[in-house]
Amino acid sequence: MFFLDFFRKIKFVSGAYHFFWAYFSALVLGFPSRKIKVIGVTGTKGKSTTIDLASRIFEEAGRKTASLSSIRFKIGNKEEKNTFKMTSPGRGYLQKFLKKAINAGCSHAILEITSEGILQHRQKFIDFDAAVFTNLAPEHIERHGSFNNYRAAKGKLFEQTKSIHILNLDDKNFEFYFKFEAEKKFGFKIKDWQKLKEKNLEVIKAEGFQAKEGMVNFRISGVEFILKLPGKFNIYNALAAISIARSQGISLEVCRQALKKVEGIPGRMEVVVEKPFKVIVDYAHMPDALESVFSTLLEERSQNLGSKLICIIGSQGGGRDKWKRPNMGEIAGKYCDKIIVANEDPYDEDPMQIVKEVALKIKDKAEIILDRREAIREALKSARKNDIVIITGKGCESLMCVKGGKKIAWDDREIVREELQKLNLKVQNSK
Repeated sequence: MFFLDFFRKIKFVSGAYHFFWAYFSALVLGFPSRKIKVIGVTGTKGKSTTIDLASRIFEEAGRKTASLSSIRFKIGNKEEKNTFKMTSPGRGYLQKFLKKAINAGCSHAILEITSEGILQHRQKFIDFDAAVFTNLAPEHIERHGSFNNYRAAKGKLFEQTKSIHILNLDDKNFEFYFKFEAEKKFGFKIKDWQKLKEKNLEVIKAEGFQAKEGMVNFRISGVEFILKLPGKFNIYNALAAISIARSQGISLEVCRQALKKVEGIPGRMEVVVEKPFKVIVDYAHMPDALESVFSTLLEERSQNLGSKLICIIGSQGGGRDKWKRPNMGEIAGKYCDKIIVANEDPYDEDPMQIVKEVALKIKDKAEIILDRREAIREALKSARKNDIVIITGKGCESLMCVKGGKKIAWDDREIVREELQKLNLKVQNSK
């Protein structure tokens, strides 16, 4: 008890508290990562989708797999929602998760590794077989102090992993991660550029790619892939997942078979209503992610002349990344016909101040409706045939964080269904 009390007292002045818990839990549980192959996935966007796709490929290959992401915790066939409002909880949760995976007979565990988790040493004392880099854009800058610090924090995963590195070669930051040494490297890309001269590098390139309504298709070494997920960004997510599989000796054909069965990812461009207008829920909560979502939907909307793109945006995480708020509003103003700025997860910050900052650059175009349920109702009421309603920021999250540390049960998808029922609108729900 003396040591626990000691580390609690110093946890606010150093990382020793979190380091202790990582070591203590690994020690007590017998360093579980030594008995299972662990793959860590880091980056700004696409981590959860990559993990979901990779897990499905591993299962198709007959490998019992555990996965941990901001969406859910899954061990074999058993899964539960991630209700912690954080990707990987502290106090040795990752070590306990790996121990459970081993006890369940899993051969692999795929973990989402965040910069915050790295700052708090949650990845320490885990022997990673592979480290994956999806992409990088400014995020958590206030927490890290600068973009370079944020990038460097994620680099610690690659510094720690000596066996396999998997990198998005089309991301302008890939060279930072490429410099870390590994026994084998895999790179995935879509773009054409000069080949890297690296003996231990295997490049996986998507060719002939097309993004149609609600799906993408591409080829890798002559193998045709069809993925029923929208947007070019999902090609990169698929490439990351395929690269993970290839690094573990899984064939492209198995990857193809697994990915063609995917019908959607919870909270990621998830279609809640199909007709007469479409309602989509997405986790996008950073400017570049928001732009990717809107640009994808703009292409879809162009197929129905006269239709409108109606969005609900906010600013996830009160007290964090305040710089992004006016940028997000500006992006919405660029793509959307009707913009409703609503509450998201204010924590202890004034919700009205947050939404005003989001609406700063689009004052004439933005409608502020602080109550998120009321905002969803208004968006649904204003939608007409062939319109698209996109609700961003929370995805499949089941909680809203408000003042005083309180958490309110919330799910954008369920709120949509409830409000549609109240409005007595005849719609065709998604599967």
